Amino acid sequence: MLENIANNINILGDFCGKRDITELTSEQLLKNYGIPQVDVMVLFGGSIMCGGDVLAQAMKNHIAKKYVIVGGAGHTTETLRLKMHKEFPDIETVGLSEAEVFAKYLKHQYGLAPDFLECKSTNCGNNITYLLDLLKDNGISFSSIIISQDATMQYRMEAGLRKCVSNNIKIINYAVYAVKVVVDNSTLTYDKEIWGMWEIDRYISLLMGEIPRLSDDENGYGPKGKGFIAHVDIPSEVRNAFDELCNEYSGLVREANPLYASSK
Repeated sequence: MLENIANNINILGDFCGKRDITELTSEQLLKNYGIPQVDVMVLFGGSIMCGGDVLAQAMKNHIAKKYVIVGGAGHTTETLRLKMHKEFPDIETVGLSEAEVFAKYLKHQYGLAPDFLECKSTNCGNNITYLLDLLKDNGISFSSIIISQDATMQYRMEAGLRKCVSNNIKIINYAVYAVKVVVDNSTLTYDKEIWGMWEIDRYISLLMGEIPRLSDDENGYGPKGKGFIAHVDIPSEVRNAFDELCNEYSGLVREANPLYASSK
């Protein structure tokens, strides 16, 4: 039973946590896209803390011309604030936006600073619209972009961006972590340690919440529903994994919090 549950969680995790390149290097970009550097790289603040390390490595590798951190306050923000301050007591996080928390971490650990911070957004939808507004307002045009978000929300972030930009834009996914759930001593756990990783039930909840959102039906976020994202094809394997998990974890499907809704 637990092995099957772990397998189903991993099916959802692999689907949601898209990575189009295996590492953030010019060599990978050249191999996959024929370019040594993208115009823009974005870290979204819904990520767990290791997202800061991902962005720092990308900056050291000169993977992009401009770097942006996006994130105001949403459903994951307080967790990020508390965990970051616990790890680094001299980083004060009370009341900070997600973007500001990550910027402080980059400065503290690496002496690095992004080019821009977007600090107003509250959800995946306005993460995208406010990002595009920021780039436009600062005269930043782009034909290629790397987006990095928490693995649970990576696919939805891409679908939201695809809805808003030209098909000519190269959107390159790099979820901030890739992990497998395994069974150890009759307990679900992770196959490796990842800094800031969600508790297992929270991870399952976030993943399960994505499938209804990604669905292109009257209840989903696709064009046939709320129209927040571009159409997403959900394979039958993913649907079946979600349905089976609902039998065990129906109460964990995360509902949208109206506190963080917006009209933009």
